[in-house]
Amino acid sequence: MTHRISPDQQNHDAGTRLHGEYKVPGGKLVVVDLEVVEGKFADVSLSGDFFLEPDEALEAINGALTGLPESTPASEIASAVTASLPAGAVLFGFSADAVAVTVRRALSKATSWADHQWEMIPPSILPTQVNVALDEVLTEEVGNGSRNPTLRFWDWEEPSVVIGSFQSVHNEVDPEGVSRHGITVVRRISGGGAMFMEAGNCITYSLYLPQTLVDGMSFADSYAFLDAWVMAALEKLGISAFYVPLNDIATEQGKIGGAAQKRLSNGGMLHHVTMSYDIDADKMVEVLRIGKEKLSDKGTRSAKKRVDPLRRQTGLARSAILQAMQEVFTERYGAIESQVTEAELSEARRRVDAKFGTEEWLNRVP
Repeated sequence: MTHRISPDQQNHDAGTRLHGEYKVPGGKLVVVDLEVVEGKFADVSLSGDFFLEPDEALEAINGALTGLPESTPASEIASAVTASLPAGAVLFGFSADAVAVTVRRALSKATSWADHQWEMIPPSILPTQVNVALDEVLTEEVGNGSRNPTLRFWDWEEPSVVIGSFQSVHNEVDPEGVSRHGITVVRRISGGGAMFMEAGNCITYSLYLPQTLVDGMSFADSYAFLDAWVMAALEKLGISAFYVPLNDIATEQGKIGGAAQKRLSNGGMLHHVTMSYDIDADKMVEVLRIGKEKLSDKGTRSAKKRVDPLRRQTGLARSAILQAMQEVFTERYGAIESQVTEAELSEARRRVDAKFGTEEWLNRVP
């Protein structure tokens, strides 16, 4: 699989000065220049268009980084930065975690979007169980290097509920509503909440990426970072969207989607999002058990009011929104169009039979 070697990596191999950059999602650019001498950071220089008070905090951060072993993990780099700050210091537009990401990028331990050849798989209709199984298959492949980092758009026909890995079937799904409306219930590998999905009523996509892309970032920052292109696509359509921590995407008119993640031991990572397009809210509340506790911090008394579909906010066809999203991703990251291979599809179907289509998996949290 193609992995682009940056000038920074070439410089590191040659033992010269290293350079790393990181644009904080919704924030400022952070830049670090440093050397590695006898396995430790030397001559560290932090810069950027961020704001930092007092002035001497910059020297303190540089001093805290100097002398750290090259092998220092991102969490310890961030801790060293935090510990070095004078009392009352203010970091605006960046954070200690952002400094850690930038340092790791300088060392080529963390990667950027441009370091990878991205692929994009357009929507194709598959059973929901196969879509969920493909998420596991393709994430594993990116982790082991047999597939380039990939964006895949889902499509499906049967009405479904996809529940999070740790959710209780009994607590989340109403069996009478499921039976009455012919709903397929599937459990995915990522955490998060249940998704009610009918053909054409949602936009769902999955990103399969190496964890190096979010190395050093907090979980909260990684969500916004990985969906920055989506915000740009929505902006192009006239929608000003934002993240509601941890994983909800919303506009001033209401929630439009939610994200979930799963990180595998082989270094692969899944980040996927479902956005409401034209949801049948009446049917949704008959199928899902949406309790008062879940709604208590949402500022609404009705589950129906929590979802404000993209169709009403844009007036556009679902296909037009999908096209805009594909175009923005392709333009930003140089993605090439690809497809799910027959081998990948065959493996996903095998996993449906062995795992995702079984009662044991579905009811692993009863």
